[in-house]
Amino acid sequence: NLAVIPETLTMWDQAWREQRERYAWLVADAAAEGATEPDIIGLAKASPFRLRCAYRWTVETTVYLRSGWQGRGIGRELYDRVLSISRRQGYRKAIGGITLPNPASVSLHERFGVRHVGTMPRVGWKFGKWHDVGCWELEFDGGDLQQPPENTLLVADSLSKWPLPAS
Repeated sequence: NLAVIPETLTMWDQAWREQRERYAWLVADAAAEGATEPDIIGLAKASPFRLRCAYRWTVETTVYLRSGWQGRGIGRELYDRVLSISRRQGYRKAIGGITLPNPASVSLHERFGVRHVGTMPRVGWKFGKWHDVGCWELEFDGGDLQQPPENTLLVADSLSKWPLPAS
């Protein structure tokens, strides 16, 4: 019997500490949505697509919302900001993986012009069964094929140069 161990908060904290300078991590707080107590209700982040240096201009993007908070525009705002920051940092492409079926996530990605480029059959094990995982991509700046700069900007540098869109 295959034991599936969920990622712990400690694991997420370690990843955030290792990635936060180069990759945007954003959270939505329930208090900002009118709740009386602060509580994380959503997360959107960018992370390395692959570890080899040839892929350093590509990010993998992720967005999660706590059950019951969908349909309020929170995921859309988080994802918009993560994509905006990544673009401003100089990344050339964003890749999103979606465990299928997930029509809400597909719709969210495609709202931003992220297009489906393939599906990997039965590569994800969740909820006691195998799932296909779709791959969606967004080329920033029209997929400019010029040689990229040596490095991308740090998150803080991208924020200080350009204000984020007003919500």
